[in-house]
Amino acid sequence: MKKVLIVSYYFPPSGGPGVQRVLKFAKYLPQFGWEPVILTVENGDYPARDESLLKEIPSSLKIYRTKIFEPYNLYRVLTGKESGSAVDVNNIPQKGDRKKIPEIVSEFIRSTFFIPDARVGWLATAVKEGKRIIEQEHIQMIYSSSPPYTCALIARTLHHATHVPWVAGFRDPWTGFLSTPQRWLLPAAIDKHLERSCVEKASRIEVAWKGILTDFQKKFPHVPARKFEYLPNGFDSEDFPSVMHQRNDKFTVTYAGSMYGVRNPQSFFEAVTQLIQEGKIEAKKIRLRFIGRFGADVLEMFRLPLIRDCVEVIKYLPHSESIRHLVSSDALLLVVDEFEGHDDIVPGKVFEYLGAKRPIIAVAPEGAAAMLLHETCAGKSARHHDIDAIKSIFLEYYNDYLYTSNNFQPNRESIARYERKEVTKRLADIFNELTPPAAD
Repeated sequence: MKKVLIVSYYFPPSGGPGVQRVLKFAKYLPQFGWEPVILTVENGDYPARDESLLKEIPSSLKIYRTKIFEPYNLYRVLTGKESGSAVDVNNIPQKGDRKKIPEIVSEFIRSTFFIPDARVGWLATAVKEGKRIIEQEHIQMIYSSSPPYTCALIARTLHHATHVPWVAGFRDPWTGFLSTPQRWLLPAAIDKHLERSCVEKASRIEVAWKGILTDFQKKFPHVPARKFEYLPNGFDSEDFPSVMHQRNDKFTVTYAGSMYGVRNPQSFFEAVTQLIQEGKIEAKKIRLRFIGRFGADVLEMFRLPLIRDCVEVIKYLPHSESIRHLVSSDALLLVVDEFEGHDDIVPGKVFEYLGAKRPIIAVAPEGAAAMLLHETCAGKSARHHDIDAIKSIFLEYYNDYLYTSNNFQPNRESIARYERKEVTKRLADIFNELTPPAAD
């Protein structure tokens, strides 16, 4: 069996959506002739931790962990945040929000000195260990998962030093994305240079949603299109309990994930509020459940009149518990950031929503997420500003619940194409294309 070195900052006990892609690749790659070897961090400052995911790591998997310098404790001190608090959910404020002076100073330091991201302190130890692993384990392929984009820099350095083929994986675009720091001229130029270098030098590039592909091809039209591969996120059917859906005491709509900045439930709440005011739904018969980590602005929205008694907020849960809530819900809420040029965003959580096979209420641009719902018949989508359309979708599923109708019929064949195992097979095919056949 051939071996692949996977460079990933996010790996259990890290929680959140970023860890699932690599964890499932590691689970299923051996079925397609590739033994994964993991290079990750020893002391990561994760936005969320999920110790339960440690149980999902295959017992035979080799994991190497190295130390990283994490700057976020200093950031917390400078900005007055509590020790150990997650720093990501309030880092992308709403348009027009004013930052405090310590936050402005910290953001300047981050955008000027931490290039390409705050995990760059992992570069030195990871490269040193990576070279040793490649020689010791007889590695035949390198795979990196970004963000953080430091993972791509580590893999690029290892690829250059050892000439082992490298597939660069991206779950989000690099420069110019929503979460990218606003850098001034010189740091911005350095960041763009690093991005260009990785795109040009990687043996192949795989992306988790088509908008990343479009972004790279627009920035680097000289890079051959055949170098890019679209491997969607997915769901693992083994994660979902085989139980019949039971009727809830209230019409229960669940959102699972983070919310902050432009990703917020404002339009959804406005639609529900209007339906209550119009007498088309009863507040006492609905439950709006939000599971995850939420910015201060979103927490304030949870306290809106007419809504607050319907809202149930649950802090970040282990992955398995979150899945159980999805499966037991009457509908699932998906909110996709709506801002210019990013209609192709497809959040990783939508695929787990598909796996739950519950109706999806999507507040999203007319882009990739809406097309995915149409393809799979897994739900309906409306744009943020179209409150009437959001009301119509909510009311349809509410009435289905009220009158125990069975109008929801997802396309199970289309959904099956997004199984993690199927996506991993395609990744293994890329690895095989770049390496000679294994010796008999």
